[in-house]
Amino acid sequence: MIDENYIKELLRTNASGNLHHREGQELEFKEQFNLAGLADYFRDFSAFANNKGGYLIFGVTDTPRKLSGLNEHSFQQFEKIDPEKITGFLLDIFSSQITWEQISIEFKDMNFGVFKIYQSTTRPVIAKKDEGKDQNVKNGEIYYRYGGRTQKIQYSELESIINQRIEHNNSQWIDLMSKIGKVGPNNAAILDTEKSIIEKDNAKILVLDEVLAKKIKFIKEGDFTEKKGATALKLVGDIVPIDKVEVIKRVKENLIKEYPFTAMEVIDEVKKRLPLCKQNDIYRVISENGIKDDLEYSAYNFRSKKHEEKFKTTGRLPSGTPNIYKLKAIELVTNILMNER
Repeated sequence: MIDENYIKELLRTNASGNLHHREGQELEFKEQFNLAGLADYFRDFSAFANNKGGYLIFGVTDTPRKLSGLNEHSFQQFEKIDPEKITGFLLDIFSSQITWEQISIEFKDMNFGVFKIYQSTTRPVIAKKDEGKDQNVKNGEIYYRYGGRTQKIQYSELESIINQRIEHNNSQWIDLMSKIGKVGPNNAAILDTEKSIIEKDNAKILVLDEVLAKKIKFIKEGDFTEKKGATALKLVGDIVPIDKVEVIKRVKENLIKEYPFTAMEVIDEVKKRLPLCKQNDIYRVISENGIKDDLEYSAYNFRSKKHEEKFKTTGRLPSGTPNIYKLKAIELVTNILMNER
């Protein structure tokens, strides 16, 4: 659900009337909404879905970034959007489902349109066909959100997404084999989540959601009294209790090997690529794009196990906890600074 207060915070202006927040990995501003520009918006949808998700907000001028609000025509077009049709278009154009929401809000006596796009559960999202008058979306291309722009995905991000997908599939298989090993093949059964049944030795067992199961009242055989209008569920076979799935947490090992660069080393490496850039600009890009909090690029290097447990318990980062970075963090910062220039 879209938080209106959060959107109003994104639309906050400074003393000069310019927007306080800049475009970034999770934020894009546009001036007016136009149904004819859907292909261009869909390109942003897929880019956000391939990264961490984000917001597309209409009603903000480009240069400088000031609040303009949607004009009457744009506002009416935005209000007439049919979510089912848009979702249908997205499924027709892209390989994976893109989950999104929309709202219109009034702020400072102006109307704004907002799309919220969620990270896709099946990445990468790939274009299946050309779309748009200028072919804004092209068959076979993958779009990704970098800093304040949408572009074709680069090698390092695509490799990371593919590796995550492979790792997730492998993890599911390992988890399944582990559970079968614990109970033994004679006691194992196959759960079909689409049909909601468990198959074991060619026998089928109905599986119920825990909430639904609590609502069902069972009666003894031969002890049935009909009540007009009462709902009924006929069960054939035995009711077998099933233990809850055990959650296994995977612990990251060899953190330094995965994140080999300190903050100062990141600065040095970026300056090697861009000798004229300033240290403050590097820190700004890291902050604006949430790189410190994104495990794709960076991790906290806790001084002790006690500090790490304190962070997990309270959510507060112990003072002086340094970040360490992957090579792809250096590449991302460099690319953003190059495009800013």
